[in-house]
Parts: sequence; structure tokens; C-alpha cells
Amino acid sequence: MRCPACGTLNSHVVDSRTIQSGRTIRRRRECLSCTKRFTTYEAIEEEELMVVKSDGRREVFDRGKIMHGLKLACTKRMISADQLHELVDRVVYYVSNLNEREIPSNRIGEFIIRELRKIDEVAYVRFASVYRDFKDRSEFAEELEQLEKQELAAVVKDQPDQG
Repeated sequence: MRCPACGTLNSHVVDSRTIQSGRTIRRRRECLSCTKRFTTYEAIEEEELMVVKSDGRREVFDRGKIMHGLKLACTKRMISADQLHELVDRVVYYVSNLNEREIPSNRIGEFIIRELRKIDEVAYVRFASVYRDFKDRSEFAEELEQLEKQELAAVVKDQPDQG
């Protein structure tokens, strides 16, 4: 495997694990020349999965686009690269288990929003603002209000019964 840093073909596997219920192997490698570590994936080649955009266009599903969007939403947040990779793995697993050739982008986006919310609320709001195309601050305020209501409901639910 060619090192992305120095281009050398000599590397060894440091860690290997299966993901997506055994459908993919994620390998951490280390270059024997420059000692840079990088990740590779080995997966079963399947039919191309198409994403249907809101305007009707179709694009090939691309985990790199998801990672890019998540990195933007998580800028300056305490979210590790491993957490992001695991989230992208969950997204890939989710879409591959839908057993559909074409998936509406809104299904993918809503799944990402639900999963990102579990990790970091600020990153969640950032991602949701772009994904849902907030037009002004009132839409941000509505989203934050919903977040507050759900948080309050969770706190009330966790309170012991005083009766």
C-alpha cells in the first residue's frame, strides 16, 4: 500500500478490525520509511449506490463527502478523528442495509443529524443548519428551542417519582 505522505510502497498493518458486520476491514498501517500512520479499507465491491438529491439529480454515494461535511461541522470541537470515522462507518452501514439502489439524500442527512446529536450538540446544530438550509437566525432559534425542550423532557423523565 502506497504511503500518502512519502509515496513509499512499504508499510505494515498496525491494527485491523472488521466493521459493517464483517463486510469491511479497516486497517491502520504504518509506513516503514517515514513512520506516518494511515487508514485503509478493504470491502466487498458492490453495485454503486446512488443518492437522489432534493432537486432530482443523482450522484454516486461517497463516504468522503460525508466525512468532509462532518469535519466542517466539527471544526474546533472536541471530537476525535476516530469518532468521525466511526460515525461515517455507521452511515455507510445504514445506507447499505437499506437494500436500495437509490436513496434520497434527506434520509441520509436525517440519519447523520440524529447520530451527530448524540456526539456533540454544537456540531449537530452546525450540520443541521447547512443540511436544512437555515435562512436566518429565527430558524437557528427554533432548532435550539427544540433542543432545549427535548433536553428538559429527558431531565424530567429521569427524575424519580415524588408521589
